[in-house]
Amino acid sequence: MSEQHVVVSGAQIEAKLTRVSAAVILREQDGKPGYLLAQRPPGKAYAGYWEFPGGKVEAGESFAEALVRELQEELGITVTEMTPWITRHFVYPHARVEIRFFRVTSWDGLVHPLEHTAMAWLDCHVMAGVLDLEAMTPPFPVQPVLPANTPILRALALPDVYAITNALANGLEAELLRLRHARPPLVQVRDKELSDSERVAFCRAVVAEVHAYGGLVLLNGSEAAVSACGVDGLHLTAAALMDCHARPDWPLVFASCHTAEELSKACALGLDAAVLGPVARTDTHPDQTPMGWDSFALLITESAIPVYALGGMTRQDVDVAKARGAQGVGMMRGW
Repeated sequence: MSEQHVVVSGAQIEAKLTRVSAAVILREQDGKPGYLLAQRPPGKAYAGYWEFPGGKVEAGESFAEALVRELQEELGITVTEMTPWITRHFVYPHARVEIRFFRVTSWDGLVHPLEHTAMAWLDCHVMAGVLDLEAMTPPFPVQPVLPANTPILRALALPDVYAITNALANGLEAELLRLRHARPPLVQVRDKELSDSERVAFCRAVVAEVHAYGGLVLLNGSEAAVSACGVDGLHLTAAALMDCHARPDWPLVFASCHTAEELSKACALGLDAAVLGPVARTDTHPDQTPMGWDSFALLITESAIPVYALGGMTRQDVDVAKARGAQGVGMMRGW
């Protein structure tokens, strides 16, 4: 990588890109998902800040190889299962970094802070919902968190299934009953075939059902429609995404993507997540050629936001999607 000049706080500094691997170490304790943060020791930049463990990629190493080595050195564990996830680019006053985050789900050895001052296992939902994360204010249990890491905390609050309503096929009342029984934590109201008045009424009913059990609802539509329905956020079509010049002013904003250009735009706008597809053939668009898992994985390799695989997905595809770097799957059927 050639040396580049980066402007930081009005001062021009010379900085080579530093490649970093970071581990989102996940475990389940008493039925609750959790992750590990570690505190940077004295003598290092941002001493006392909390971060996801990891470190620099050395010459000749892949990101994955660097992470295995770093976790042996920092925590005394040997990784046995990990999957790629999100890639963040961040400019600190002292460095310009590319951080590739991996989800680590299995390892040998006991986790010990060999190079950190302390460590803490946190509940994935300790932030009390994704809507409260932007300021990272108390009662978040450890502070401060390294700036490049805070978007990952927000992503950790998102589930691995993004449920999409299908009232046209199931009927309005049946779809509401399906929500009541399945209780998906994150729901997109789509149902564009309904009339405007039917769609608003249905959306409000969905919000009542989902909010009753603590879930969140996004509406696939215009910002005006979102305001009328009382939902938690906006889901942009690919066309609406490409027309955006700034992130819409909603706590949660997702977008539908089909190409690298669209996904890049979603990342540049700082959206919360994207859906990308179709990965497989779908009943909704049977004539559309699917991209397949290999193309999907390639497109999201450097995505700075979580991406859900869309198109022909079932719950059995969740682990497949995660292995390819996805947040999980989006689906209309089977949730």
